[in-house]
Amino acid sequence: MLDNLNVLILGGDTRYVEVIDAFADKGASVYVAGYDHLALSSSIHKTSVKNVNFSKMDAIILPVAGTDTSGNIEATFSDEIFMLTEELLAQTPKHCTIYTGTANSYLEKLAQTTNRKLVKLFARDDIAIMNSIPTAEATLKIAIEETDETIHRSNVTVLGFGRVGITVARLFGVVGANVYVAARKPADIARITEMGLKAVSFNEIDKIIGKMDITINTVPHHVLDAKRIATMKKNSLIIDLASKPGGTDFSAAKQEGVHAIHALGLPGKTAAKTAGKIIANVLTDVISTSKT
Repeated sequence: MLDNLNVLILGGDTRYVEVIDAFADKGASVYVAGYDHLALSSSIHKTSVKNVNFSKMDAIILPVAGTDTSGNIEATFSDEIFMLTEELLAQTPKHCTIYTGTANSYLEKLAQTTNRKLVKLFARDDIAIMNSIPTAEATLKIAIEETDETIHRSNVTVLGFGRVGITVARLFGVVGANVYVAARKPADIARITEMGLKAVSFNEIDKIIGKMDITINTVPHHVLDAKRIATMKKNSLIIDLASKPGGTDFSAAKQEGVHAIHALGLPGKTAAKTAGKIIANVLTDVISTSKT
C-alpha cells in the first residue's frame, strides 16, 4: 500500500487515467493537474499547477515524453499550458522523486540542478518489453492497412533485435511472413536462427533490402539512408518505430516513391488501457519498493 504518500501527476494522456486509479486504489493521496476536461473520482484532488503545494509532494509523475525542450508538459485533458521549472521543483522535499517515461536535456538538467532523483521508466527492461507487445500488434495493423497483399508470405525485414525488434519479428513470423532480422551481435544472430527466422548482419542489409515488401526499423540511428532507400521496391513500405528523428531518410523515401511511416507512441494510440496498466503496475511497484 502507498498510504501517506502524496503523488502529483502532471499532465498525460489516456494512459494516465489508469495510473491515477492505481495510485488511488493503493491508498496514495493523488493530486492531478491537466485533467480539467475529465471526470475523476471525488477522492482525486484536481488542481492547477499554480495552486499545487509542491512542498508536500513525495513524487511527481510526468507523461511518457516528460517535457519538451522548453519544459512544457503535454496535457491531453486540459487547455492549460504549463511547465515544470526549477523554481517549482525546488519547493519539493529533497526526497521527492520525478518519474517520467523518457527525459531530454532540459529535464535531465532540471533534476541535476535541483538535486532531485529522476527515474526514466522506459529505460527499464520490464516496461520496455511489456510495451513491445502493443507496439508489435499496432505495427502489424499498420502493415495490413497500408499494403494490398497479405502479410502471409510477404518479405519483411526487421532492423534491430532489441526489446521491440524481438517481439515484432516474432509476431510477423507467426502470421506467416518471410522474416529477415538484421542484428550485430553473434548471440543475436544465433537466437534469430533458433526462432526459425532469417538472420542477416547489418553489413548484409543491402543484399536483401531490394526484395523486401515491408521494412520495419527499430534502430534509433540513420540506417535507411538515401542510397539504401533508392534500391528498395517502389511499392514497398517502411514502418519506422525508432524515437525521433527515427532511422529513415523520410525525404529520400518520398522522393523515391517509397511509402514511409514514422509510427511513434503506438501503445498509447492503439491500446491505451493496456499501456496505462503497464505504466501503472511498474510505477506502483517501483515506488512501493523504494519505500521499504
